[in-house]
Amino acid sequence: MNLVHTMPITPVLIGPLLACVRLSFRRTVVVSGCALVLALAIGAWTGALGSIGFRVEYGGLVLACAVVPYTARHRAALEAAGARAREVARSTQRLILRPLSRDLAGTRICTRYHCAAPESDIGGDLYDVAVTPYGLRVLVGDVRGHGLEALRLTAATIAAFRELAYTAPDLPALVTDLDKRLTPELEAEDFVTAVLAEFGPGEVRLVNCGHPAPLRAGRRVELLEPFVPVPPLGLRPDPRQYRVRLQPGDRLLLYTDGLTEARAADGTPFPLLTEACRALREPLPDDALDSLYARVVAHTGARPTDDLALVLCQPAEVPVPLMSSSTS
Repeated sequence: MNLVHTMPITPVLIGPLLACVRLSFRRTVVVSGCALVLALAIGAWTGALGSIGFRVEYGGLVLACAVVPYTARHRAALEAAGARAREVARSTQRLILRPLSRDLAGTRICTRYHCAAPESDIGGDLYDVAVTPYGLRVLVGDVRGHGLEALRLTAATIAAFRELAYTAPDLPALVTDLDKRLTPELEAEDFVTAVLAEFGPGEVRLVNCGHPAPLRAGRRVELLEPFVPVPPLGLRPDPRQYRVRLQPGDRLLLYTDGLTEARAADGTPFPLLTEACRALREPLPDDALDSLYARVVAHTGARPTDDLALVLCQPAEVPVPLMSSSTS
């Protein structure tokens, strides 16, 4: 009896192994069966069927081919569970980031949300509005990352805003309360950038916590930068409120960094002021947001690589203008 054979059959196992990570249970069974037949053919061709070495290798091959189909079945089950979880997450996010196009407390509010990952539609950008005893309040923010963890932090931020916006007497107090509420939810390196707006007669009051500056569009287009930088939520912000006068017909655009970080193929940044000026000339706020996003896509040449939330606010009536921009 031969003790060795001249051609090892272990490489035949490569087929079933590849099948179990790519194919279904039934197809993996077929590939495994073919591998066993091929191994016998190799043994017959080399004259090694009776060798001890062949029998040992073939026994290992049989065992492996019996296991890999069940590995394929387990993988398919995990993928199906993951798909169901992503669908639940997408549905949850659609409920959290409900689209708006309506008049609230004398201000037209229109929103858009675009996720950079079409296969998940789950990102970390967020927005919400609340009609409070202190006026219409708007939140736009951004938590780090994608996926279920980002969705959890997004939900926590919006839930905290919806609860606290009605009781905090002003925006600095609201930011302080939000920071206290969110800090226990954040990991060591997590934070939430946010800008909050509160509309009053002839003005908007703002607090910016490490977020891209809002944009005012009217007779001219300008960024409303805070006078003093404030850290994001979760990093102990010292909130500073600033007031901005609103003229009749002015619009306020709040957005996330998907707008400022948009790049063309050659690295050219999106010309925000120029393109926003053109897009916001559209008479209807919804058309203005659609035009702005179309301009972003045209600039990048494809779907933007970062999530993007847009909130356009247009007060219906503006009484006599107040003083020019000032801190409080």
